[in-house]
Formats: sequence, C-alpha cells, structure tokens
Amino acid sequence: MATNPASVASPAPRFAWRRRAAPWVTPALLLLPTAASLLAISVYPIINGLWLSLRDTSLIAPEDHFVGLRNYIGLLTDAQFWNAWKHTIQFTAASTLIETLLGLAMALVLHEAFAGRGMVRAAMLVPWAIPTVVTSKMFGWLFDGQNGLVNHALQGLGLISENVGWYSSPDTALLTIIIADVWKTTPFMALLLLAGLQTIPDSLREASFIDGANAWQHFWHVTMPMLMPTLLIAALLRALDAFRIFDLVYVLTGGGPADSTEVLSTLTYKQLFSALQFGYGSTLATAMFLTEAVIALSFGIFLIDRMRRTSP
Repeated sequence: MATNPASVASPAPRFAWRRRAAPWVTPALLLLPTAASLLAISVYPIINGLWLSLRDTSLIAPEDHFVGLRNYIGLLTDAQFWNAWKHTIQFTAASTLIETLLGLAMALVLHEAFAGRGMVRAAMLVPWAIPTVVTSKMFGWLFDGQNGLVNHALQGLGLISENVGWYSSPDTALLTIIIADVWKTTPFMALLLLAGLQTIPDSLREASFIDGANAWQHFWHVTMPMLMPTLLIAALLRALDAFRIFDLVYVLTGGGPADSTEVLSTLTYKQLFSALQFGYGSTLATAMFLTEAVIALSFGIFLIDRMRRTSP
C-alpha cells in the first residue's frame, strides 16, 4: 500500500532559524566580538576622558565634582598650555616638512636601479626600527654639552669655538629633538613614498623622454602629480604621529630646560600622573584630540581637492 506523503512528518531543518533571520544577522554576530573590543579599548576611554574633562577630579584632595566648562575656560588663560601647544605645533611642522622632503629624495634614489639596492633598502630601515628610547639616549650622548661627538666634530671643522649645550640650552633644545626625530623617522617616510613611486608605470617615463622632457620636467610634471596623493597621505600620517610625540622628549629633556621643549603629551602626563589632576589632565588630552582632528580635517580637505583636480 502506498504511503501518503502528507502523513509522514518531515524532519525540522537543523538550522531553519538561519533562513528565517535577516541576512545581516550572521555577519553582525561575527563582528560582535571585534566591535565590543573596540568599544572597550577605544570608544569608552574617549567618552570617559570627555566626562572627566568636565569635572574637578583629583587624587590629592581628593575631590570629584562637576564643574562644566570651567577647565576649558582655564585652559584658554593657561600659559603652560599655550607654551606646550606652540612647541608641539613647531615640532610637528618642522619634522613633517623635513622628513617629507628628505624621504622623497631618498625614495627617488632608491627607486633607481643600482648594484646593492636591496641591501641599501634594508639598511635604510635600521634607524626606524630602533626603539625611540634608545634613540633618545643615543642622541643624548652625541649632543652632550661636554663630551659629545657633535661638539667635537664641529670644533674640528671650525664651525664652533666652544662646546654647545645642545639639549641643556633653551635656544637649541627643541632643535636637538627635531634632529633626532628626523634621523629616526625619515626612513619611514621614504618607505611610504617609495611604494608610491613603484605604482607609477615606467611607460610614462619613456613617453615623456621621447617627447623631449628632461629629468626635472619629468619629475615635476609627471612624477609629482601622480605621487601627490601618496605624498599627502604620508605627510598626514607623519603629522598626526609627530603631534603625539612623548617618549623622545620625555627621555631626552623631560620638557626642559625652562619648559623650552614642553609639548602637550608631556604636559598632559605631568598633570595626570605627577600632579594627579585627572580633571584638568583630561582637558589637556581633549585639547590634543581636537587639535589633531583639525590637522586631519585640513589634510583631508586638501587631499580630496587635489585628487578632484588631477582626476580625469
């Protein structure tokens, strides 16, 4: 006797809920651990810092009460803040400009074919690979005011007549930090720009030379326009990183002498962990964040405008 198909109960699908659920549910569940981690280590500290910046929180008193915008109003008249802000901007502008120009020159050289190019490319990254603390101590010995190699070399060349206290003098301390940072980070800029140069087709060089262009004309009218997006992105990354400078300054000068190398990171650190003023320290950190946001926005607007002009 034939079995009625309707009388046989079909087994329920094991994962029937997947067909009933919306198509975005499974991807959302897979991304949930990553999103939770980002919220815990990135978003929550920012929100908590903003909340602390609106409070008078100190571990010395101890005090903790809401003060609204009083910390920000005090920031506007704080001479230490503006001194550190000025030094941070000076350091960011000088280091980014010098490292971009030197990195571009190095990238152009390393882009050419010559014997031992691979070894030179590998050796170029050694300064960047050295930890910043080691770099700080190394330049502290090199620029030592009494027994430093730099003073000895400059006196041997007749450029100076007596020892110079490079990082112990308010006139030269910030310059010493900029030199140390340029030595360490220029290879990073060269690496980024070299990657950009390698994306430019060699056929464009051949075509420009066939049309009668010399090396300078090819660089200015062919290479630079095509390299400009990479150049701006590299400069943006370097500027944002330079604005957060801490370890180089903290180890080499500690913000001195006479606050001549004090930057926002070191000032914020001292307010938070030395003075234990969590409220005002969070206000300084927020001011750093807002300044970096303005820098990133300015670079972004310029980059978008440049790409629109060069796009066909």
